[in-house]
Amino acid sequence: MAETFDPRRTALLTIDLQNDFLHPEGAYGRAGQGADSIKALPERIAPLRDAMRAAGGTYISAQFTLVPGPGGEPLIAPHLKKLRPFLGTGDFAPGAFGHDLVETLAPADYTVEKVAYSAFYQTRLEFILRKLGIDTLVIGGIVTNGGVASTVRDAHLRDIDTVLLSDGSAAFKPEVHEATLTSLGSLGTQMTCAGAIAVAEEAAR
Repeated sequence: MAETFDPRRTALLTIDLQNDFLHPEGAYGRAGQGADSIKALPERIAPLRDAMRAAGGTYISAQFTLVPGPGGEPLIAPHLKKLRPFLGTGDFAPGAFGHDLVETLAPADYTVEKVAYSAFYQTRLEFILRKLGIDTLVIGGIVTNGGVASTVRDAHLRDIDTVLLSDGSAAFKPEVHEATLTSLGSLGTQMTCAGAIAVAEEAAR
């Protein structure tokens, strides 16, 4: 697996770095759900976003979406409702504050609404990548064992190379994060944000 990438054929893809997950007034913040490792991600990823753009790369934000149903109640999977019973009307709704990408990273070049773990499942992500000639994804976000892992695996099935940001992704428990990095080790390259920045900066020279 290559320890480098061509930023012009690469997109930085962040998973679920949204106000409803990270902002104190978002759905998870109001419910007292969160982790310091998750809150630290936007500030760590922002310099990589800038370096990628300077080198001709693209930034795509995949954002978890709860589609509003009749009366505004979200169309939510039973397992998620059981796991996160505090989710309700207006949470992760398109166009709402909570659905938005966090301010530190906004705006993305492209935004993809996703309704399940993977950023590829029933979204326009693959269409965007093919049209732009992108064959590599640098992936970070939350949670490592959920949306991040599912997206890495789905990229692998589509012959899209991946660079998983080892410190640009996080889970609610550090041991789960580390175990997931190990389990995904054979599917692509893993780098720190600083390592990925160095690749992008070298390409821009």
